[in-house]
Amino acid sequence: MEGRCPVETLAELGFSGTSCTPKIKFGFGTDVFLCVGGDEVCVFSTQERKLTAVLQFPGLVSDLVESHDKQLLYVACGSGVYCVSLQFLLSRVQCSPADASSSPAELKISSEFLVVPEEGVLSLLLVGSVLLTVSQRATSWMLTLYKSPQQSESSIYQMLSSFSLPAVVVHAGMRRRPVLICVHSSDATPPSSSSTSSSEAILTDGHIRLEPLLFKLLFGIDAALANSPVILCGLPDGGLCSLPLRPPGSRLRVLHSLEQPVVFVGAYVAKETGPGRAQCLVVVGEQGRMVLIKTDKGGPEGGGHKAGFTERCIPGPVMCGCADTNCFYYSTGSDLLGLDLSEGSSGREGQERDAETSSKTGAALQSPTNLNVCGVIALAEPTCNTAVQLLGLSVSGQLQRITLPVRREDARLSKVPSTQPGRSVRDILSAIGDVCERASALKTTIKSKNQILGHLNQVLNISFLLKASTNSDGHIPIPEKPIRCHAMTKWSRLLQEDSLNLTCVLDNSSLYVLEGGWTLSITVFPLSCSLSAGEESSSTNFSFPLHSLHPGETLEVSLPLAAAGDTSFPMTVSCSLIFSLSSLLGEEASNLPGSLGSCISLPLNTLTVDWLHALQVNSRAAATHRKATSQANNTTTETIQAFVNSRRIMCSGRGEEGGEGASKAEQEQYSASVRVSSQLLRDTLVLKGSDLDPEGLKLAPQNVCISLLEWLLSEGPGGVKTGRHRDKIALSNPVVHARGPNGHTVKLTAKEVNVGEESAGKEESLTTMEVHVESSSIAAVCGLHHAVLRRVQTLLHRAPEKAASTKSIQSLGLRQALQRAEHLLQQIQQSRVSGSFDVGVSAGQMTRSLLSVYRELRENPLLII
Repeated sequence: MEGRCPVETLAELGFSGTSCTPKIKFGFGTDVFLCVGGDEVCVFSTQERKLTAVLQFPGLVSDLVESHDKQLLYVACGSGVYCVSLQFLLSRVQCSPADASSSPAELKISSEFLVVPEEGVLSLLLVGSVLLTVSQRATSWMLTLYKSPQQSESSIYQMLSSFSLPAVVVHAGMRRRPVLICVHSSDATPPSSSSTSSSEAILTDGHIRLEPLLFKLLFGIDAALANSPVILCGLPDGGLCSLPLRPPGSRLRVLHSLEQPVVFVGAYVAKETGPGRAQCLVVVGEQGRMVLIKTDKGGPEGGGHKAGFTERCIPGPVMCGCADTNCFYYSTGSDLLGLDLSEGSSGREGQERDAETSSKTGAALQSPTNLNVCGVIALAEPTCNTAVQLLGLSVSGQLQRITLPVRREDARLSKVPSTQPGRSVRDILSAIGDVCERASALKTTIKSKNQILGHLNQVLNISFLLKASTNSDGHIPIPEKPIRCHAMTKWSRLLQEDSLNLTCVLDNSSLYVLEGGWTLSITVFPLSCSLSAGEESSSTNFSFPLHSLHPGETLEVSLPLAAAGDTSFPMTVSCSLIFSLSSLLGEEASNLPGSLGSCISLPLNTLTVDWLHALQVNSRAAATHRKATSQANNTTTETIQAFVNSRRIMCSGRGEEGGEGASKAEQEQYSASVRVSSQLLRDTLVLKGSDLDPEGLKLAPQNVCISLLEWLLSEGPGGVKTGRHRDKIALSNPVVHARGPNGHTVKLTAKEVNVGEESAGKEESLTTMEVHVESSSIAAVCGLHHAVLRRVQTLLHRAPEKAASTKSIQSLGLRQALQRAEHLLQQIQQSRVSGSFDVGVSAGQMTRSLLSVYRELRENPLLII
């Protein structure tokens, strides 16, 4: 084989991404049928060079075959086998609208064309009036024979027999179809002899004629005497099976196993054996394993002959293949190769020189001819006029006619005038075009890989940047992360229902762009949630895909945090960046090692939304309360009122059932306090009046209280702020009335308290600010007390290091706190012991005792200086 292959593109069909192996088959006249793995069969006219019809079937099409007279088309799909006649096809095409001449006629095939209601049929073969189907079951292969009626092609066919064979390995989702051919003895008359010359060794529609000796050695004397057609089936699990049709009691038998999916089963003819005698069967596997089955000497049967199985290897993989009398053409996906099977082997002379023949055959199979055509995924049977032509389907969806170079012997015997110079120019131009197409495809692939590598490099840089910030052992604080989140809370009202929303802002202060593939993941869950063995997680996750966030830009997203009445505060908001490798690598990401799979998760920072963030400040209630209490606004009155309230609470807790009405009439109040030194506030906060007068703190203590409440209600640790506007009416005095997220009213009071103790004849005092929390809800008091303490902790981190000026006061406070703690510990232990042994203590009494201990802990705070 010499020269290069001219390639003529017949049509741009645009097929891609097929789910099973495509198939091309010559049909009626100049029509070609194309099956590409969907639910459609396309009819292409090589004369008009366009699609003339598209047959739409109820399921995925797996195989198709024609009748011997070219009048019927059998199509296998998911629901069974359908039969379409040529007359029906022609009539529907001719009846298509005239204005639709440029587009193919679309024909929907209904259930009335169903002839074999068998699901999962993968392959078809027609032998005379017998239709064979191969289907896959859970652990076996099924080969079924049906009798086709003569009067109508649309009636249900009668099942004759069925054979099963265990599957060696059944792969899930395997879509390569089994290969079916029918082998006839060369001295027998095949069913299609009326339309095929008996001098041809290889017939159309998957029928071949084999020399009688090899036929008898392979399939037995009974099949040879009965002139029985024999079915050869190459399975996707590598098995090669045979089934004689005529002898009674025939069974499915395994001839050989390639241990890889069978792609091609065919034959070739040596010229010295004469016409009508194929001397060798050829079986080719997907990975390049080839088995040559021919007659060898040395067997006791058949006059000292036996059927020899010779295994060879050809350059693979083998995606598709076809053959003429003595040449095998196949595609590896990147190249189209031609293999001359007659080289290195001959008829009877070759049988006398087995060693020499074997070496020549092996060398020939290892060096196929490159035909310089790339991307072929399906081949039709070759046709031969003056030169061999192949019809192929490329991976880009092009239907191509490939003209093969003339062999030397054919060229020497040919009477056609020589056009070698013109042919050489066409061959060279075709080869240049093919190489350019391959180079363009490689260039596109390289460009895509470079883009992927650049994107992955940026992903790795961002990963190392965030990991270094996380693992820096405190050297880089979390707010200083180059990529971080901060948030703001705000109440909104929709359909007469209040809800708390969180606006989260992603700040990209790094030098990298957060491109597509990154996702901002926000997980919200209660800080104090503890899951039992059978409980589900109460966390909620929100995902926001990023498109392109450049350095210095921010992304603002909003999400619902809680509804009115929710008491699951404080809440933790965990922010992280997730990169999906599947968006960049596609299906290759699923093959990556590691437990994370195809995602990279990078934690950013964690925010906390507490009760102070969730308060709804009520300015009108504050103004009314301030007017009603303006006459009693002094320290002595407030102290007496607090003492009376405390005694009323304790008495109501110890009251009998008769006092329940009184306790319900006036709700029980709970309170907690936090004391902070004025010096700490002066060093850390910018207070009202401090910018006008350095001594403003001493002259206007009310400004200190108001500024302290403003700071508590507006800012919070960890990057979360409140979205409420500062209400001048609500914060014109150091008393704030608000409503908590659970619906209960709360009261926040800030006042100046002088703490003094007499020690060693000296009287020392310290000016402090006390934040007092009061509400009828113990959950609200606990939550607000925790929120105030968290904010005061941030003041301690920001305060300059100074020597304590009131050591004796703080020491005495510690001693008093320890004494109270010891007393309270005794009460707790006594309550637990009594409750464990049920010694005269009810559950209600133990609860009241523990609540009393809790009040003592909250109402007698330590001084924070």
